Amino acid sequence: MKKLLLLLSVAFVLMSCAEKLPEAKVLQGNAFGTTYSIQYFSDTQFDAQKGLDSVFYLVNKSVNTYIPESDISKINQGDSTIVVDEIFKEVFRISETVYTTSEGYFDPTVGILRNAYGFGDTLPSTEIDSIVLDSLRRFVGFRKVKLLDNGKIQKQYPEIYFDFNAVAKGYGIDKIGEYLEAQGVSDYIIELGGELLAKGKNLMKDQFWTAGIEAIDSELDDRSYLATVRLENKAMASSGNYRKFRINPRTGEKYVHTINPLTGFAEESNVTSATVLASSCGLADAYATAFMAMGLERSKKLLAEIDGIDAYLTFSNSTGTQEVYSSKKFSEYIISSVSE
Repeated sequence: MKKLLLLLSVAFVLMSCAEKLPEAKVLQGNAFGTTYSIQYFSDTQFDAQKGLDSVFYLVNKSVNTYIPESDISKINQGDSTIVVDEIFKEVFRISETVYTTSEGYFDPTVGILRNAYGFGDTLPSTEIDSIVLDSLRRFVGFRKVKLLDNGKIQKQYPEIYFDFNAVAKGYGIDKIGEYLEAQGVSDYIIELGGELLAKGKNLMKDQFWTAGIEAIDSELDDRSYLATVRLENKAMASSGNYRKFRINPRTGEKYVHTINPLTGFAEESNVTSATVLASSCGLADAYATAFMAMGLERSKKLLAEIDGIDAYLTFSNSTGTQEVYSSKKFSEYIISSVSE
């Protein structure tokens, strides 16, 4: 009888422990032209969806080029009276930092070229030749714009077109993280359009959050991954040309979405995908775009020179074979890879 009672007691304790396992709260929806999924742990009740919608609204109002009434759209249309908000200022400063460290390979004033190639929010040009490129490149260059002390933007040419899409989504994720932390949430993961910000742990598994690096030949309906990565209070963003390209319907020419701001060409470097770990998703987003344009050797050199930015790059070698380069610090976060 005592043995039976002991077993029942142990079973009760185990059941009680199981009942106390924390459950993640999940939010899913659409924002910034893509989907999002958020998991977080909190004992506090708050209207998380209302908070998220407020973040989405403010970011869109400031830096979304697809909204005609946004500040960035008005500035692009030539309105020099706009006094930008803190969101615009922070995105501008992140862009300036990455523009400087990448020696111009990351440049948000490349918007006029993106539009011409058909990757922006206007109709593409039917012809992209050296004459067209020379005329458009005059309006590209982050040194040709200034954020003035009064909050206004000064452009050397009114035609200069800001495109913060390679940093604004990541920045928006950071703002969501700030909102959750302001509500006392310390364990969460935010995924928006394939970009991630993770803090604390997955308390259901009592381990750090994890994410996969997608293979460049991965199918949309049957995704495959090159590696699994531990996100230990990190943001992760990826960029690649393997799905993002456009075919000129008249000439049949293929344009990849990575544009080299220094030449004006929509051209593939030998880097085929870039996955970046950083402290913020805005930085990870911007550097992933920069590495795509810079190519392998310049990217490796930059990674050796800056702190807090780590990358996993897939690239084509001299024979066209796909290889992987992982910075030393990034490799420490890899849990498993297909080469193991």
